[in-house]
Amino acid sequence: MSRGFQLAERFSGVTTSPVRDILAVVNRGDVISFAGGIPDGSLFALDDFRAAFDHVLSTQGRRALQYASTQGEPELLEQVAARMARQLPTTPDQVQVTSGSQEGIFLVGQALLDPGDVVLVEQPTYLAAVQAFSLAGARLVAVASDDHGMLPDALDAAIAAHRPRFVYLIPTFQNPTGRSMPAARRREVADVLLRTGVPLLEDDPYGELRFEGEAAAPLAALPGMGAQTVLLNSASKVMAPGVRIGWLRAEGPVLRAVEVAKQAVGLQSAVTDQLAVARYLATCDLDAHIARVVDVYRERRDAMASGLASRLPAGAEVTRPEGGMFLWARLGGGADTAVTLPAAVDAGVAYVPGWPFFAAEPDRSTMRLSYVTNAPDVIERGLDRLAGALGW
Repeated sequence: MSRGFQLAERFSGVTTSPVRDILAVVNRGDVISFAGGIPDGSLFALDDFRAAFDHVLSTQGRRALQYASTQGEPELLEQVAARMARQLPTTPDQVQVTSGSQEGIFLVGQALLDPGDVVLVEQPTYLAAVQAFSLAGARLVAVASDDHGMLPDALDAAIAAHRPRFVYLIPTFQNPTGRSMPAARRREVADVLLRTGVPLLEDDPYGELRFEGEAAAPLAALPGMGAQTVLLNSASKVMAPGVRIGWLRAEGPVLRAVEVAKQAVGLQSAVTDQLAVARYLATCDLDAHIARVVDVYRERRDAMASGLASRLPAGAEVTRPEGGMFLWARLGGGADTAVTLPAAVDAGVAYVPGWPFFAAEPDRSTMRLSYVTNAPDVIERGLDRLAGALGW
């Protein structure tokens, strides 16, 4: 008698993404979603992409539909390296193309982690990274963080106590909180990592979506950090997520290990998309497009931040990020946003409960809300529904 399929041990305790589960629900019917970090499709540079894909298929069609190298297409590697070189010296052979930066996170986990290894993360942190590292068998240890990100002294102590394989950070417009690590804190964190020799996986999908304040270079760009950092980036948040093109920059043996891991996962990223993104970068003004998007997202950030501030109960807190896609609210008072989510969805609005973003000791009164998908008037309607459902 057949026993049926038995799941691998690494899947025990690893759950599906709550964001994906929520999106499957809220995409049905009249629900205003603040749940996913989903760019507004009306802002996509559709004509520019149509021209890029038309050029690729009309001039390189057979190549675009064929197998290709795992590292990435030369045109895209050159364009990406040139763009990254604005902040730190980068050559095409230091770049690996991925199918979105999420695949990059997964591949680095596969390349660097053995079961039982420790990864140090912020508190809270990106939940899909928790998922990826957990599938690799890692143990995630949360390091104390404040409004400016991970605390250097706490990082130093955690490294001494846990001997981590690497540290995972989102220093700019962090997901889920929206907070950013200022330049001085970045130098302090880099000093700890350089002194201890612990590598860094730096995730930077939102860094170009800045509304205000002073930009800070990636930690990878600080002296000595380039060789010790894998820097992740993506076209998803600044161009279009549907093309599923991301990339990472690294130096040394980790690049080859990531390439081998990618061969095992999917051989290559879609050649058609790679060539179209390369053509877009070569012929279009991405900076001007980002500036237009930033103007729209700034207005939406303002609408959600001010709307929440006027509705939240006494003692609650909400972030006001200088860029990116997310706000983070803490209700306090024993609230549990996972428990109240069904009532919110019934009222026609959705958010992501905060607890899955914590590697340890979750604050169940927290929630993540994205402001980028909806216009200000829709945000207002959604906040009215949210306040009614949660009794604010």
